[in-house]
Amino acid sequence: MDLIPKPDQLVSAAGNVAHSLLYGGLADLRPMPRTLIDDGELREVYHYRPDRDVAPTGDPVLLVTPLAAPSLCFDLRRDCSLVEHLVTLGRPTYLVEYGQVSFRNRSLGVEHWVDEVLPEAIRTVHEHSGGRPVHLVGWSLGGIFALLVAADRQDLPIASLTVVGSPVDVTKVPLVAPVRPLLNLTQGRGAITRAYRALGGVPTPLVNWAFTAASAQKVVTKPLAVLTHLDDTDYLAQMEAVTRFMNSMTAYPGRTFGQLYHRFVKGNALASGRMEIGDRTVDLAAVDVPVLVFAGNTDGIAPLPAVRAVVPLLGGSPQVRFEIVPGGHLGMLTGRAARGTTWTVIDEWVAQWSGAAPAKKAAARKAPARKAAAKKAAAKKTPTKKAAAKKTPTKKAAAKKAAAKKTPAKKTASAAAIGSNPARRYGSAGSRALGRR
Repeated sequence: MDLIPKPDQLVSAAGNVAHSLLYGGLADLRPMPRTLIDDGELREVYHYRPDRDVAPTGDPVLLVTPLAAPSLCFDLRRDCSLVEHLVTLGRPTYLVEYGQVSFRNRSLGVEHWVDEVLPEAIRTVHEHSGGRPVHLVGWSLGGIFALLVAADRQDLPIASLTVVGSPVDVTKVPLVAPVRPLLNLTQGRGAITRAYRALGGVPTPLVNWAFTAASAQKVVTKPLAVLTHLDDTDYLAQMEAVTRFMNSMTAYPGRTFGQLYHRFVKGNALASGRMEIGDRTVDLAAVDVPVLVFAGNTDGIAPLPAVRAVVPLLGGSPQVRFEIVPGGHLGMLTGRAARGTTWTVIDEWVAQWSGAAPAKKAAARKAPARKAAAKKAAAKKTPTKKAAAKKTPTKKAAAKKAAAKKTPAKKTASAAAIGSNPARRYGSAGSRALGRR
């Protein structure tokens, strides 16, 4: 709204205020319809009901929520819901969440999610969708859980992996980096350790406080933002939905929080690409599926360098793609700008690795063996055959010349779309420009 509002802005602002007072808000907060198809200890797997007007098509997507955050992150509000977007496209859509954490869950560690919750959810979705491979989309800690499972369990039917706002190198998180030396001085006997052990975890009020503190600037400026956008219905509806999300946080189990605190925050375990899970060490280099990594350009919880650190650790993946998108930690996933950025790239990525994903995965594994076999066969060729091969450069030159004439048209056709070039490894030109700031 302008400093001196125009008449139409005043009318819109008055309408929004009246609607909020009469109906309690502007946002359509109806959840997308879903059905519980599997459950266990802190495991609930849901299938979102298909759109009646759209035939389900393609491989399923499994949305992986982080601990403590509600599944609202994927279904924030109508017209700004990743779930609604996927269902409307006809994509079979599933979600795993964890229910309410209580004191009796205090002994559960990270291995519970890596060994049981997520593998069981993947198998359930695989069977429910008719034996199709599953595309994982994990946000924040959900993305880290998905990475660890993909590295540890190559036998699972995973088609691809999408990681959204998951910090791997904690030293590059400004909110945490200054206090890490102080945390290490306590050697595991500090007040935080004693507190979560006594409480059996981190209760919901503390989780709410931590998330609010991480976005303190937005909280302080919220009243001014509301006043200056009173005429913008979509903006106000988004703020309502985000407020509901932040008020819906859940607790952390004690042992899990202890592992995350000591290994991730203090020890920065994943920065090397390896982490101890139970009685074994999981190496991210063992991930053998395609991986799409998103970072938000204004994300304070998982800033660009902390997220990008995972890219060189995924040496076993057939393709790693890194994209920078607008938004903070939640906004990059389900903000208003995500509808034309993050979601568009996810659509292209899932489509690229759907259907023939198992064949592509197998081909990527066999590629080194084929190269070795070809090299061995070439070494056995006789001198006569080598002499005959000298004529080929002319043919190759002609082929290259013909191919060169065809390529410009392809580049022109795909240049306008975000992330439309499958040969590009680290995302769009816009992403690279943001990365240099």
